[in-house]
Amino acid sequence: MSRISRRSLLTTGAAAGVLAASGFGLAAATPKSGGTLRAVLPGARSSDTWDTRSHDSLFMMAACHGAVFDCLTEIGPDGALRGELAESWTASADARTWTFDLREGVQFHNGKAFVAQDVLETFALHIGQNTSPVEPLLRDVSELKALGPHQVQFTLHAPNADFPYLLSDYHLVIYPAGYVELAMQNGIGTGLYKVEEFLPGQGLRARRLQNHYKGTKAGFFEALHLLSDTDPSARFNALLEGGVDVAAQIAPAHAHQITAQSGMSLQNLSGNQHYSFAVGGNLDPQQAAAVRRAVKYALDRPAFVQDSLLGLGQVGGDTPIGPANPYFSDVTAALVHDPERARSLLQDVGADRLSVGVSPQSMRDFSPVLASFVAQMAHVGLQVDVTDSYSKASLHFSAGRATEDWAMSTYLAPGGRWNYAGWQDSKAEQLLFDARSEMDAQKRQGLYGELQHLVQKDGSLVVPAFANHLQATSKAIVTPKTIGAQYALDNARIAERWWRA
Repeated sequence: MSRISRRSLLTTGAAAGVLAASGFGLAAATPKSGGTLRAVLPGARSSDTWDTRSHDSLFMMAACHGAVFDCLTEIGPDGALRGELAESWTASADARTWTFDLREGVQFHNGKAFVAQDVLETFALHIGQNTSPVEPLLRDVSELKALGPHQVQFTLHAPNADFPYLLSDYHLVIYPAGYVELAMQNGIGTGLYKVEEFLPGQGLRARRLQNHYKGTKAGFFEALHLLSDTDPSARFNALLEGGVDVAAQIAPAHAHQITAQSGMSLQNLSGNQHYSFAVGGNLDPQQAAAVRRAVKYALDRPAFVQDSLLGLGQVGGDTPIGPANPYFSDVTAALVHDPERARSLLQDVGADRLSVGVSPQSMRDFSPVLASFVAQMAHVGLQVDVTDSYSKASLHFSAGRATEDWAMSTYLAPGGRWNYAGWQDSKAEQLLFDARSEMDAQKRQGLYGELQHLVQKDGSLVVPAFANHLQATSKAIVTPKTIGAQYALDNARIAERWWRA
């Protein structure tokens, strides 16, 4: 696991230094070009398009920002930030004004040259737009303007030393100005691979561009064939039977079988992805708070990690900030397993049943998680009814985010799409504002620590476990020595970072 690095953010020279550090110097072998990447991933839907405002699955992440489109910045496999469509950036002394120098000589797949106007039209889809899941990340942007054909400037309401990290979010791929809707329909980006066939809910075929601004340092496959299957057993079998060479999100029950197979390799990487139960919904505020506390007291978390993940993870502390975040505070010492107190809280508010909404896909993928949760709640007299609609609580599997501000704004920001329980807390909002604005690293760490303890105690999320990334390859695939664990499959960028043997 690589913790996210804060280096190389504030000055042009430092940013350019990070960009030059490609990470391939650590590779087990020299990358070789050619061949087809055949991979199976979960999450594709028949309603999928190239409109990232609807993206929340590994399949579309790997297909979109990992292959067909680009963002302004990207997180390298070592956790350091580097430029993608932004070549470098500078910040004002107070980190409120950020100026990005854009790459020249970049073309979209339709031949249009990449310029500043593309950035402006893309970000207009998200800034101040409640339809975008990243609107909470960009609420502090007070102005975005072009300073020239290849330079843009963001002005923020308040300082944010981590702002360039946010621009690597997979929802913030850049579309061609004047062709945004067409690009969302047909997949017209600046990425290494051009769409040949896209079947929503099924798969993607794409081919490597001959002349691309990333040159020969990335994108080693000649072609991509990405398939999707929501059944973890089907993904496992596709790899074993030779139908694919990469399988994502291997079930813990299959992990030991992969390691026993000749010619197969299991990647077991810790990161920030986690299971969470959002408790609140249509409960009244007093009852919701009591039920949340009861659930937290009822959980035997080490047993949960062992039962549901077969030990391939670690105990979570009811906050989306994870062990790969640089200001992660281990709040597990404050966790108390007290079934009697849980029973008492439930009795006080007259709660003996809890309806947990679970999507059909999650019902299949995460049945061990549900089974462990249902069994543990039964021990304190709380009957859990699993439904396919969100009511009083819901189960979610989340990738986590690279910075603390990013994680909190994504999963707990008021009005945010993924704040499922609608949680609001004025003290938490102030702490988050103060932390993102604080330039002193030690003070910043203290503020984020205080925020994590507050969220652990009073937040709407119950995060019992951080789950390791489990993914597997055949002997036909070679990977760099350092593999990103911000998201699964090398930060969802296998198409540009791995190669065939």
